[in-house]
Amino acid sequence: MTIERHTMSVLVDNEAGVLARVIGLFSGRGYNIESLTVAEVDAAQHLSRITVVTSGTPMIIEQIKNQLQRLVPVHSVTDLTVEGPSLEREMALVKVVGTGEKRVESLRIADIFRARVVDSTIESFVFEMTGSTEKLNAFIGLMQPLGLADVSRTGIVAMKRGTESN
Repeated sequence: MTIERHTMSVLVDNEAGVLARVIGLFSGRGYNIESLTVAEVDAAQHLSRITVVTSGTPMIIEQIKNQLQRLVPVHSVTDLTVEGPSLEREMALVKVVGTGEKRVESLRIADIFRARVVDSTIESFVFEMTGSTEKLNAFIGLMQPLGLADVSRTGIVAMKRGTESN
């Protein structure tokens, strides 16, 4: 069976316990979550968007979508992977510790990747970078031999391209 990676946008009521119910659906059935982000998107209507990246066979993905739609606080479930063009971005903070040539090289690579220096000491940098997961992974991989000390990532946020909303 083919395992597929899907990004889903789930519009939910912004109230206590909703995230726990959505996560419970995944954990209770043994579904994996690769990335999860949640934030309020409409204060007036008290709505939040949960962006979840998961993987499974096409049948499992359909089960996840159907089960999410049945949850009471869920307003809509959009599978961005199959419902037309969409954008995905992730942000990371990457700490690199080093001196001399390694320090200079980390700055050169950061410039190529358009990473911003958000903290600097005599022996370290913290870079902020936004982009696709693949771009972040490539940057982090290049920082490994230069003194990669710590990484913190937001997880993926995503939405449909064009005039249509999700």
